[in-house]
Amino acid sequence: MNRIDKVAVLGAGVMGASIAAHLANAGLKVILLDIVPDTLTEDESNRGLALSDTVVRNRYAAKGLRDAIKSKPAAFYLADYSTLVETGNFDDDMAKIGDCDWVLEVVVENIDIKKKLLAEKVAPNLKEGAVISSNTSGLSVNEMVKALPDDVRRKFLATHFFNPPRYMRLLEIVPCDQTDPATVEFMSGFLSERVGKGIVYAKDTPNFIANRIGVYSISNCIRHMLDMGLTVEQVDTIAGVATARPKSAAFRTSDLVGVDTIAMVCENSYNTLVDDEEREIFKVPDIIKKMVKEGLLGEKTGKGFYRKEKVDGKSVISYYDYNTGEYKPSEKPKFASIQGAKMVDDPQARLRAVITSDDKAGVFAWKNIRDTLIYTARRIPEIADDVVNIDNAMKWGYNWEIGPFEMLDALGVPYFVKRATEDGVKIPEFLRNVETFYKIENGKKYYYDVVEGGYKDVRAPQGQVGLEIIKRSGGVAEKTPVALLWI
Repeated sequence: MNRIDKVAVLGAGVMGASIAAHLANAGLKVILLDIVPDTLTEDESNRGLALSDTVVRNRYAAKGLRDAIKSKPAAFYLADYSTLVETGNFDDDMAKIGDCDWVLEVVVENIDIKKKLLAEKVAPNLKEGAVISSNTSGLSVNEMVKALPDDVRRKFLATHFFNPPRYMRLLEIVPCDQTDPATVEFMSGFLSERVGKGIVYAKDTPNFIANRIGVYSISNCIRHMLDMGLTVEQVDTIAGVATARPKSAAFRTSDLVGVDTIAMVCENSYNTLVDDEEREIFKVPDIIKKMVKEGLLGEKTGKGFYRKEKVDGKSVISYYDYNTGEYKPSEKPKFASIQGAKMVDDPQARLRAVITSDDKAGVFAWKNIRDTLIYTARRIPEIADDVVNIDNAMKWGYNWEIGPFEMLDALGVPYFVKRATEDGVKIPEFLRNVETFYKIENGKKYYYDVVEGGYKDVRAPQGQVGLEIIKRSGGVAEKTPVALLWI
């Protein structure tokens, strides 16, 4: 394999259709396939169509493509790029994947369904040498590959896109035990250079890197929210930009991802992470269970942790009151530490300012950040071999401004260790021996290798230059009120 020109995307739901759109954005030809309907819609019946008609049999894939064309934010760079996407179905069109260089499975997150599709539909129709991958968000790659013949397993891996694929930089690559390293190297280069992704190498552990840490942090927010009697809106005020995380914070992020998806990731973690020291945190919270039962799933249903509606022609945002199960008008909470943090541009300084304050926001922020960073530190080498992959996963997949180990550096590792120890919280012993996880010396950036000890180069992808290194190594050549030129 030395190039990919045509891709089969199997599954035309929101994620599958959006991935197909972004691959078309990269100039690739795409075949988008989905299941055959077993009943007619009312409109199809009124039009005199039958289940045997092609337009009916391709309904799901065609709808996925139409929805991608109309989606906001836009899945396609230009609507004309949709002409690169051909639609079909699993029963009539699987032979067409024999022309594809890469077959990407994006069906429902159920390992039995995925294995059945791989064994019965994909394997018999594969082009020799084609790459096969799954967009699973956390199911076992080594379990899935069992559905494939021995001679193609070396070409199988997980390629986990984050939603929406056009806008989220992260792509987690997860090989199985039998994946040829050359396949990993080739796909990493292709997805980075042609598709524009930031590549993170994860291990075959439940929910990989970003979802493992991200959902832990959200679940931990719920734990401390309940303990401290905070509201959903108050937590998001604290757990967002003020603490170097995205504006969507914890619960707006949950609405974007889907409250049901958060529940699924929690359940998968709880069921599979039987030896995890924090397993109980992944037990689906009662709040989430109730919301899923009532269909409060977030953006996809119009109501989740937040509800946006028109009242007298104006948009009104309400937040979910977990005590009553009702929605309350936004109160735009204010905390002294958060108000002060708004004046600070640097995310590291902003985080320090909130964490070291003693108001209610500072206390909550410390507890959530403390627990999340300790949990993350314990995950090496379980979910990844180094701090760089974990930091990149959280920045590119969850839009954190700085990653977990960069947060430790921002707070000062010795300060963090001292304060957590005073709280009576057990910390990983290696933290006591680290002054900083990253350092820049002689124009090079290094990271601390947790597994082997000592520092190693942070290798930037070919063709990329680290702005941080330039800033620290050079000086300002020119400046205006809105820009700086560093050399």
